Amino acid sequence: MASSKTSLVSVLFCYVLTLAATAEAASLYNIVGLGAKPDGRTDSADAVAAAWSAACRSLQPATVYVPKGSFLLSHAALSGPCSSSRVTVQIDGTLVAPSGYTGGDEWIVFDHVDGLAVSGGTVDGRGASVWACKAAGHGGCPNGATSVTVLNSRDVVISGLRSVNSELYHVVINGCEGVTVRDVRIVAPGSSPNTDGIHVQGSSGVTVTRASIRTGDDCVSVGPGTAHLRVERVSCGPGHGISIGSLGKDEEAGVENVTVTGASFAGTENGLRIKTWARAAARGAYVRGVVFEHATMRDVRNPIIIDQNYCPNHGCPHQSSAVKISDVRYTDIRGSSASQVAVKFDCSASNPCTGIGLQDIRLTLDGGAPAEAVCQHADGGASGYVVPPSCL
Repeated sequence: MASSKTSLVSVLFCYVLTLAATAEAASLYNIVGLGAKPDGRTDSADAVAAAWSAACRSLQPATVYVPKGSFLLSHAALSGPCSSSRVTVQIDGTLVAPSGYTGGDEWIVFDHVDGLAVSGGTVDGRGASVWACKAAGHGGCPNGATSVTVLNSRDVVISGLRSVNSELYHVVINGCEGVTVRDVRIVAPGSSPNTDGIHVQGSSGVTVTRASIRTGDDCVSVGPGTAHLRVERVSCGPGHGISIGSLGKDEEAGVENVTVTGASFAGTENGLRIKTWARAAARGAYVRGVVFEHATMRDVRNPIIIDQNYCPNHGCPHQSSAVKISDVRYTDIRGSSASQVAVKFDCSASNPCTGIGLQDIRLTLDGGAPAEAVCQHADGGASGYVVPPSCL
């Protein structure tokens, strides 16, 4: 009798394991099994859409799997809400945009997907033709597409992703809450226009950590409506630095509680920048509660800069920025400036900067010669060892 019971238990146990294995297998959707071909020529859009649809409908955590190989992808609009509490897009291969203009403003977009994880692999935007058109200066060029966009989502993790040669921005986080971007690599030529590495706007609780960004525009850019953003251990260069803004072109929300810590810059146009339009349109807009700390600069043209007189094409005659900048602290910033002015606070005449703090700043020209600090309409103070001497 005991032996019979033991056999029955063993059979039941094996049955449960089989069910579990079957369920696990059913929750992984390999795009090759749905018709994708790793030849870099056959459009995988239908296979990716089918895999996403199945994963999103799943009642358990599910994975869209892109195996090794090169997969042409014309476009992917991957929307929720999903039934699954966690949908993972695991990329072991490379997703390649079409040669020439992708079409539209977004190449791969996730919208209203809570519990999203995007892991590993490479996305190649093949943006050279768009950049060349813009460089030619003849007009009529497509704006280009952002490679990866996450919209209106919560509890999102993007990890281990490599984004190369985007037509426009590489990664955009917009209208989201609770997003972590970590261990990503972003690569585009220093001459590629508007290829921001990571752009965050209208979002709260975003963390960017351990990123290597080499691009033709801002390594990290912060747009209106961003709050509680943390950027840490980002390596930047070439590029335009880490920028809050530009803000204030139109009426828009403010930016607050931003921390940038442990960043390094090499050969960039700017280091730590806040940029607003010299326009009066954005009444009530603000930047406040910003901490820039523990940054290193090497051959950076503008290591520390606030520019409230940004106005390309001279579209702001006799105007002054309406964006109020306050409570911005710079601590332990060191290294070399490629220009004579290493610290520049060019603030709004109608809305002067207030509460600007400098502590332990050590910035010199390449070779160690003294650099300068220039202040306009800025108020605050300095403590500790500050070079160049503070103009606040």
